Amino acid sequence: MTTTTSAAESLWLDDEANGVSYEPARDALGVDVAVLGGGITGLTTALLLKRSGARVAVLEAREIGSGVTGCTTAKVSALQSTILSQIHRIHGSEGAGTYAAASAAAVERVAAFVQEEGIDCDLERRAAVTYAAEPGEVSAVEREAEVAADSGLDVETTTEVDLPYPVEHAVRLADQIEVHPVRYVRGLAAAVQGDGSLVCEGSRVLAVDGSSPYSVRTADGVITAERVVVATHYPILDRGLYFARLDAERSYCIAANVRGAPPCDMAISAGSNSRSLRSYGQRLIVGGEGHAVGSSDAEPARYEALKEFARRHWDVTDVTHRWSAQDPITYDNLPVIGRHGPFSSELYVASGFMKWGMTSGTFAAMIVDDLINGRDNPWAERFTPQRFSLRGVPKLAKMNAEVGVEIVGDRLRPAEESTSADVPAAEARVVRDGLGKKGVYRDDGGGLHAVSLRCTHLGCLLRFNAAERSWDCPCHGSRFDVDGGVLEGPAVDPLEPREP
Repeated sequence: MTTTTSAAESLWLDDEANGVSYEPARDALGVDVAVLGGGITGLTTALLLKRSGARVAVLEAREIGSGVTGCTTAKVSALQSTILSQIHRIHGSEGAGTYAAASAAAVERVAAFVQEEGIDCDLERRAAVTYAAEPGEVSAVEREAEVAADSGLDVETTTEVDLPYPVEHAVRLADQIEVHPVRYVRGLAAAVQGDGSLVCEGSRVLAVDGSSPYSVRTADGVITAERVVVATHYPILDRGLYFARLDAERSYCIAANVRGAPPCDMAISAGSNSRSLRSYGQRLIVGGEGHAVGSSDAEPARYEALKEFARRHWDVTDVTHRWSAQDPITYDNLPVIGRHGPFSSELYVASGFMKWGMTSGTFAAMIVDDLINGRDNPWAERFTPQRFSLRGVPKLAKMNAEVGVEIVGDRLRPAEESTSADVPAAEARVVRDGLGKKGVYRDDGGGLHAVSLRCTHLGCLLRFNAAERSWDCPCHGSRFDVDGGVLEGPAVDPLEPREP
């Protein structure tokens, strides 16, 4: 398998972050709750449920923290760019207030876990800042400050921020958190393991059959669980048709050593091409360059744009890491958290975190823990997956129309006239394969990797992501490595291999 850029070069997935490894799930295992996904949402859920007395199994397809949690900027904050004003536009004051309250509680839940479990994850309290980089962004920042204040957050407005360039306006929320995300979730995993609960790596879930007790199928056998929580970032089960309600967007990060002090605040600009900033030790972290998954814009130039921004404003000595992540975006700007469907009383889901999963994944776990244990939760109704938001309907219609265009258009688009022999090193081509198409990638050593281009989720045709060396689905965000292995759901099955 050829390693993707992020797996090889994420600051958080660097070798120094690796710790204890866990065995795959064994066949015929029985637990109270099976949690699918070993990122922040799944492990926070598992630890809360274990503390409530449940026997829990966390089933992770690869290694703990190796998914989006290991490719985030790792900000835990109730001030999240202009999310609150976006929520207010669709859900009003009550919706924004609920989201702010849940987010603020999540910040403190992370801080409490670090203290209670003695997790060494470089936690620092920092101010979160949303700023206007140019005059056209001022009104968005002013609106975010107004909604944040009305939602109960103790924000202040300013033009003085910890950046080496002037800003037009900014809103600041003190006492938020930054962490090393992989060390944090590995600390959660260590707390989950033992006393009847366990963490299982290399345990990709292929299906969940029946009803309570559920049969959870992995490549190594079947686990029986009274309850199941789908915390796989993008829901891998097609029950509930979540793929029709979520868009997938990708964004990029770099880490760089700089002369002088990097910024102390966790800052993000309010414009459409935003820049997300924080520090880690003496390193500067810059994120941005978002685009739809599977678009033709997934090019290495995205990383170059972030490097250019860093060098323009800081004295960069070297860029040490680069990585990217993708996020499910809901049609109405709120996460989906709760029972998976109206007839799935013991099957739960948490997704749609709008690029702020360190915070939203934490409060999602708090909601699911309360629901499973029969406790009232003040936020649960607002985030229920069974909600319907009339003001979000136009976006929902647009999302699904675009999927239809992708399904039809890619089948009409001709394959390239090149052959496998024409593929340059470190590049990929779409090559005719009988009446169909195959994707051919040549690695740096000259080896060829050929796979079917039909996504194993719903059959959309994949596109090559040159920035990550992966085949990405423009319909629902599934991603595969160049040998066809699943990198991101909702797909659970690998691509069919082809002769180069």
